[in-house]
Amino acid sequence: MLSAEVIAQIADELAEADRTHSVIPRITARYPDATIEDSYAIQGVWRDKNLASGRRLVGRKIGLTSKAMQQATGITEPDYGVMFDDTVYQNGSTIAFDQFSNVRIEVELAFVLKEPLEGPHCDLFDVLRATEYVTPALEVLNSHIELEGRTIVDTISDNAAYGGMVLGGIPMRPDQLDLRWVSAMLYRNETIEETGVAAGVLNHPATGVAWLANKFHQHGARLEAGEIILAGSFTRPMWVSRGDSVHCDYGQMGVITCRFN
Repeated sequence: MLSAEVIAQIADELAEADRTHSVIPRITARYPDATIEDSYAIQGVWRDKNLASGRRLVGRKIGLTSKAMQQATGITEPDYGVMFDDTVYQNGSTIAFDQFSNVRIEVELAFVLKEPLEGPHCDLFDVLRATEYVTPALEVLNSHIELEGRTIVDTISDNAAYGGMVLGGIPMRPDQLDLRWVSAMLYRNETIEETGVAAGVLNHPATGVAWLANKFHQHGARLEAGEIILAGSFTRPMWVSRGDSVHCDYGQMGVITCRFN
């Protein structure tokens, strides 16, 4: 376990990297004995500093829930991070490329809760009952830790590599369609790069939300009504460069577009 002083120091390093759009050396290279508990403690200190500065928490992201993402990163268990109000973009947005250290795009579904969700026995059906609507979303990944050789400890400490999300498409109630069969085609500069089906997320994207509620119970917390929960990507991450346009077609759930200037 890392000391409180080291945890606070790393949280400060990550905050500075976020401010300067830079990356820091891997935590696990410097502290090979760091645990997953340490990484969530680092994330928690970073989160609380942001809340104290006036940022507003609007939801949570779940990462590494699909085989596609686990194979792309070499990390085999899900993780989660927090999302602040100033990281949410609307469909068709032009996003400043320079505010990120690096940019990758993931294809996801966002669950907007109308009721709280609490473990330890939350399941897929609890999630569907508690969800007001589901809407397409693109997650913007942004890492503040060097990418080569990262472990789950590094990723969690870095707020699960969350940078932002673009919401769009057609919101639907979870009983309006079979969420497992939501498919998406992801384009960069009018060229298709990735395709996927939402069942790639733990066989049903709501299962990821249930996993998060049960994980939160271990920390004495729950998911609250009104929160947006990104359920995890069902494609591999797509790298984006300055000036690129992104288009994602979710079929009956509509499309999302954005551009990085």
